[in-house]
Amino acid sequence: MIFSVQINNQTYQINADEPLDISIPLRFNGIQPNAYGVEKATAKPCEAGNLIGDTRRGGSCNFEEYKFIPHCNGTHTESVGHITRERISIHDCLKDAFIPATLITVQAENASESGETYAVDLNDEDKLLTRKALEKALENAVENWLEGLIVRTLPNDESKKSRRYMEWLPPFFSLEAMEFIAARRVKHLLVDTPSIDRLFDEGKLSNHRIFWNVGQGAFELNEASFPNRTITEMIYAPNEIKDGAYLLNLQIASFVADASPSRPILFKVDEN
Repeated sequence: MIFSVQINNQTYQINADEPLDISIPLRFNGIQPNAYGVEKATAKPCEAGNLIGDTRRGGSCNFEEYKFIPHCNGTHTESVGHITRERISIHDCLKDAFIPATLITVQAENASESGETYAVDLNDEDKLLTRKALEKALENAVENWLEGLIVRTLPNDESKKSRRYMEWLPPFFSLEAMEFIAARRVKHLLVDTPSIDRLFDEGKLSNHRIFWNVGQGAFELNEASFPNRTITEMIYAPNEIKDGAYLLNLQIASFVADASPSRPILFKVDEN
């Protein structure tokens, strides 16, 4: 199916038959990524009296109970409710069906050599995604295609689908980089790391607060906050998907929660 969209008076063609899935499939009881060393995502047949939800055990159909932590077990999209006392759900915050987005690829730098900063003291193992790297990657980007920003980090390979991040510390954004993203009015930020912040940052979540414009150390929205912005973490964009502009369809479960497992889909765009 081919359809057309108009963005800032320019018409583009989209081939809906060629979706590019940049989520990590969640394999319950199987190989999966993991942040913070939490329990694996698991599934087991439901049992109630003589009722068994497993056809291999004599049940009439399969129905299972799933146990997982969206923030830690795979691709997920989170709302500002992740950092507020008020329970603000991703269901209420994500309203956009199709999002003009740009995919970029960046190389992290040793924090000590970057010349950029973070909210806590850094060590020799820390690597930053810097403002300098973002500026270079976005120097030819079209502003109308920055409602969504997808950041792929190097090196990039399929180990991201099963990486245990307590054994392999991921890069994270410098404060300057996140201020740059927020200033570009990015509404939906997608990354292939488990957090836009340092995994262990004394609980500050400084970059999350910059992105949503929530005061540092605060747990309440203010008049200038951006509750309709979203952050998607732990994506995987294969190298075959080239940097550039795409139409993004960000799919979530209809969870009334601060985060949901998600499935971001990209569609190539062609000018008419």
